[in-house]
Amino acid sequence: MTMWLPLLGLVLGISLGLVSDLQIPQVYGNYLSIAVLAALDTLFGGIRAHLQQVYDDKVFVSGFFFNIALAAALAFLGVHLGVDLYLAAVFAFGVRLFQNIAVIRRILLAKWTDREKKLNTNVPERKDLS
Repeated sequence: MTMWLPLLGLVLGISLGLVSDLQIPQVYGNYLSIAVLAALDTLFGGIRAHLQQVYDDKVFVSGFFFNIALAAALAFLGVHLGVDLYLAAVFAFGVRLFQNIAVIRRILLAKWTDREKKLNTNVPERKDLS
């Protein structure tokens, strides 16, 4: 059941976002963009950990809240300093997101090719009877 936690959170979040008519003020746009990237980073990190068989619920949940808190703190500090520090968090989450997706792709491709090799080796050869 724990392996479906990231996907369940994604589906639940998208469903709530589509159903609700919540308007977010433009002032909070930077914070929202960081929160979405932190959530996606944690989601794909959880999927990667599951595929590598090192998934842990505590690491997943704590990583989610820590990432959001750190990113929000950077954005908040940047607003008060007059510097766009939220861009550092956007860059970091973006890089990690693409790295996680690349690793997930490699793992799935390796599993797929291994499965194909096993299927091809188990098929007996046909002999021509003509």
